[in-house]
Amino acid sequence: METNYIIDTHCHIDMIEEFSVEEILKNAEENLVKKIVIPSADRSSFEKILELTNKYENIYCMLGVFPEEAKTWNDDIIDEIKKLVSENKKIVGIGEIGLDYYWDKTFIDLQKDIFIKQIKLANELNLPINVHDREAHKDTFDIIKEYNKTSKVVLHCFSGSLEFANECIKEGWYISLGGVVTFKNAKKMKEVAENIDENYLLLETDSPYLTPIPYRGKTNQPAYTKFTAQEIANLRETTLEHIMEITTQNAYKVFGFEERTA
Repeated sequence: METNYIIDTHCHIDMIEEFSVEEILKNAEENLVKKIVIPSADRSSFEKILELTNKYENIYCMLGVFPEEAKTWNDDIIDEIKKLVSENKKIVGIGEIGLDYYWDKTFIDLQKDIFIKQIKLANELNLPINVHDREAHKDTFDIIKEYNKTSKVVLHCFSGSLEFANECIKEGWYISLGGVVTFKNAKKMKEVAENIDENYLLLETDSPYLTPIPYRGKTNQPAYTKFTAQEIANLRETTLEHIMEITTQNAYKVFGFEERTA
């Protein structure tokens, strides 16, 4: 398997307004990013994400309901996702799902309930889960540990400590890092990037958000994954090529890609 390229494992292409999809993919290719995975936020985003996935060879997607959208949940979504997965092999995960206690703590129990339902769905479909965890580390960890039986786990845009990262890795979960690791004051993320087991490291942009230096403050896009990869290489005193290779191998372990589409 060729691994001399980058995979952006979490990118909201459907939310990028500054560039066309063709521009995004051209810029990505020029910066060694050859595969992109789009997560959904809620039911209303499924159609657009699937349209992009089906139109472009190197775009894949995940389906799920984001914690802040838990109030939009309907159990019919479970059957809909099952049907869509049976029809489309480029759906490579359930996500992004999880817990977010940053903005609104008035419906935490509902968030937990929807998170658990989607973990069980992923287990049934034999798909990985892509997890959003914002200021909810303990509850996120405890729920995944209790309810996840078979799915691979990606902690997207990881924001915890090195100690917490290592606890997650002990469970076999993957740590996905984005542009924050390039920020000068991001000491915690730099420590994680420098020290975790590379066999559990993934790259992402979370575009159009969290743009890395030197483009911080502008719209993020998959091409900028390269800056995150280079910063991680610098922190680990290795080469960009090595970070590309190991993170691409890891992404294949999680998402399958060709195995799913074969």
